Order: sequence, then C-alpha cells, then structure tokens
Amino acid sequence: MAKIKVTQVKSKIGSTERQKRTLAALGLTKINATKEFEATPQILGMVEKVRHLVSIEK
Repeated sequence: MAKIKVTQVKSKIGSTERQKRTLAALGLTKINATKEFEATPQILGMVEKVRHLVSIEK
C-alpha cells in the first residue's frame, strides 16, 4: 500500500477539541512534526478532517 507523509504546518490553537484529538491520534504534537503512514482509509479520513492544519506528501 502507498505511504503518505503528514506534516503539521499550522498551530492547533483555536481548533476544535475534535481536531486537536485527531492531531494527537496522528502523533502530531508540534508544528513541523512529520509522520509517515500507510494510506489506509482510516488515516486518509483523519487527515481530511485536519487538512487545513497539515500538508500531505505522497
């Protein structure tokens, strides 16, 4: 399966609690934190919910 790199580019301050928890579940705690994931439907759905706070590379 394909891999994606997710990088937090904006602060979570001012975001909803649900978006903060989604970032935490993805393991993104600080700006410029980067994680690599398998492109599963679950991960893609989580990334879609916080797409305004992260950047995605394939």
